[in-house]
Amino acid sequence: MARIPMTSGFTPIPEGTYVFRIYDVKYDETFGKLSVMLVNAQGMKHTENFSLMDNNGEPNEKALNAFSYFAKTALNDFTVEDIDHTDIIDHYIRAEVVHTKMPSRKDPTKNVTFANLGDKSPADGFDEAPVPAAKPTPAPSASAPAGGLDLDSLLK
Repeated sequence: MARIPMTSGFTPIPEGTYVFRIYDVKYDETFGKLSVMLVNAQGMKHTENFSLMDNNGEPNEKALNAFSYFAKTALNDFTVEDIDHTDIIDHYIRAEVVHTKMPSRKDPTKNVTFANLGDKSPADGFDEAPVPAAKPTPAPSASAPAGGLDLDSLLK
């Protein structure tokens, strides 16, 4: 019989300052929705969302400014004029996590907690040894075959 591991459930990252590695970025150009997935050295994950387009299909200047600052800080290059959304993957950013509590839209008698990123600054890497889940996955080697071992090179 298979055993299913239990988790402690979802908990927001505690308030404080962390170094995050950007491990993925999703961009839906049609709707202007950009999601940046981050992980800190302890393996805690956070997603930062930007709505780069308003409901009328026009550029959302506030979100563009916020993302521009985020990306320039992650790249540690404040002269860059445009980027591909994937350019910031595997870059690091130091950010303060701030909690905002608001009444739930579904049940106004309950509060929900949002974890937002406040002050940001460039980072070269984690300040402490990362857990395995926080480490970048190495890119597949161009010489390694996709199907597994290269027997010819082993037999030489």
